[in-house]
Amino acid sequence: MPIPFGVKNALRVASSMKKDLGSHFQPPRLITPKKRDGILNMQHVTSSTLPLQSALRDRIKPMDFIDCYSVEADLSPRHAAEIITDFPGWAQCLVAIRNIITAPFGLLKEGPDTSDKVGFFPVESENNEELIAGFNDKHLDFRVSVMSQNGRIFLATWVHTNHPAGKLYLATILPFHMLIVRNALARVKATNKMKQR
Repeated sequence: MPIPFGVKNALRVASSMKKDLGSHFQPPRLITPKKRDGILNMQHVTSSTLPLQSALRDRIKPMDFIDCYSVEADLSPRHAAEIITDFPGWAQCLVAIRNIITAPFGLLKEGPDTSDKVGFFPVESENNEELIAGFNDKHLDFRVSVMSQNGRIFLATWVHTNHPAGKLYLATILPFHMLIVRNALARVKATNKMKQR
């Protein structure tokens, strides 16, 4: 990763100060994106085909949105789903902004009240291989599938838009959705790695 010119100057000055102050001064270390939480393993997250066994396939109609990513991990769907929906601070901030912007339009901040949720998503169905969660809203219906198969965790998102405003909403959030999904699976892989130690 290239070092910005201003940072190069700061490090040059810091190195000069170290000569004057000896061992009492340590120049600042650069923290590159690869060292930040969740970024390190993002390259292991791959775009995948939704497994044929997924119950989510029964919902898919022409013009619906569907994506699927996967990562190597040997966890149960429930465990993986709990990690996925435990959003880091920056993702929680994005969700809070979304809630503020959409509040005047009467969109739900979280799913219907139910005893079984992962994050704020109501669990619709669950078995040993797959957990499906989500709900229907005014602008769109969505479900997420967390599937454990052949030593991989698959995370798929299905969206059916209910009117043009739903399509606009989906197009607006899509870049953030992809970032959150990839980060979520990176955290799944990191947790799985710790479990194996």
